[in-house]
Amino acid sequence: MEQDKYTDEQIRDFLSMKKVTVIGMSKNSSKAAHYVPKYLSENGYDIMPVNPTSDEILGKKCYDFVSKIEAEIDIVDIFRPSDQVLSVIQDAIKKKPKVIWLQEGIHNSEAEELARKEGIHVVFNRCMLAEHQRLMK
Repeated sequence: MEQDKYTDEQIRDFLSMKKVTVIGMSKNSSKAAHYVPKYLSENGYDIMPVNPTSDEILGKKCYDFVSKIEAEIDIVDIFRPSDQVLSVIQDAIKKKPKVIWLQEGIHNSEAEELARKEGIHVVFNRCMLAEHQRLMK
């Protein structure tokens, strides 16, 4: 699968933003949707989980939708199948994040174009944990 065309310097700039909403965050510690945001939290990121099936993950209140979060959001990190990304991004752009980050294996051209038209950077087919370890350590 292809990947976005951002340079390492641009990815570093994105990773310097600390308010991260995680769509599809999991309670299951063996899933990337759990251990990636846990790692980010342990490395200074303010994680806001979005998971309508949980009240709390890692001691943080879960939200049903991004648009229900009152705080400002820098990055929306998405752990959902590519075919479910459009509705997630339609909701997320209401909060005007600076970056929408689609984890490894996730790519939806229509949804990504919608976000770009709103002036939002779109990273796709990259893992925040892997990129943080590669560029920020």
